[in-house]
Amino acid sequence: MHETASEASHQGTHDFVDDPRNASILISVNGALKPRAEAAVSVFDSGFVLGDGVWEGLRLVDGGLAFLDAHLDRLYAGAKAIMMKVGLDRRALAERVFDCLEANGMTDGVHIRLMVTRGVKRTPYQDPRMTIGPATIVIIPEYKTPLPAVTRRGLKLFTVHIRRTGPAEQDQKLNSHSKLNCILACIQAAEAGADEALMLDDAGAVATCNSTHFFIVRDGAVWTSDGLYCLGGITRANVIRLCREAGIPVFEKRFSLVDVYGADEAFVTGSFAGLTPVRNVDGRDIGEMPADGDQAGPVTRRLQGLYRDLLRRELTRRGDLDRTAGAAA
Repeated sequence: MHETASEASHQGTHDFVDDPRNASILISVNGALKPRAEAAVSVFDSGFVLGDGVWEGLRLVDGGLAFLDAHLDRLYAGAKAIMMKVGLDRRALAERVFDCLEANGMTDGVHIRLMVTRGVKRTPYQDPRMTIGPATIVIIPEYKTPLPAVTRRGLKLFTVHIRRTGPAEQDQKLNSHSKLNCILACIQAAEAGADEALMLDDAGAVATCNSTHFFIVRDGAVWTSDGLYCLGGITRANVIRLCREAGIPVFEKRFSLVDVYGADEAFVTGSFAGLTPVRNVDGRDIGEMPADGDQAGPVTRRLQGLYRDLLRRELTRRGDLDRTAGAAA
């Protein structure tokens, strides 16, 4: 099967099929729906000035939001950690997301960027006491589906010299707007001709990728990092859960690049694309290319199927808010 021009022009885990409908989407800015070209925040906004805020990436599938409770848990925990008031309870925030989706007539195949910053400052300075208004809440929904060619061929990763910071520096558990180390890692990987960066912790153990979580498979067992130097990934946690439920040995542990190079399979996880196989790390092919040309190995394929089933089972629709997001407000 040949790649389309759109597929051939993209690289990476988060590449998507271009959709002309995105040109006319409405974006929610503090509850007001704005056409894409008119959606804006102040140049004094904390997110623009300092990267001061938290965010989530959500998926709309068959009219429901996937794993909404877990995403809200992470967002509100992050806001509490940086002592930022969201200004809406969980139910009200979820309702605002659904309002935006309904205004756009969206029901499926949509990726939503939910962003909350500390708000507008009276001067561009880091002190939170300079904030003069409520939090800024922006919701950007776009029609996005992963490129089939990316999943089919698998990813090429490159281990970068930029390390993940630990809890004593900028704690990676925070899904904050401040992503400069990940951006620099992404740039280095792209310059090396890779799709994404593999990042190590401060001791040289494998941590995560610049925008996804990394797993390997060795002798039928699934390994991922101990989690101390990576975001508390929702898809990551779901894959670990699925392994345990399915009787697949799974370990959260420290391991090195030598373990990676000798792995039978590798894959990355994220809310956008689910599970994406990895075909090469630092010039070393991972496992053997299956006869059908699909890079995913048997354990990865099994988990892809289990994840698709789980996703469909755990969708939150607007009518479910009384017993899900609203109940925890």
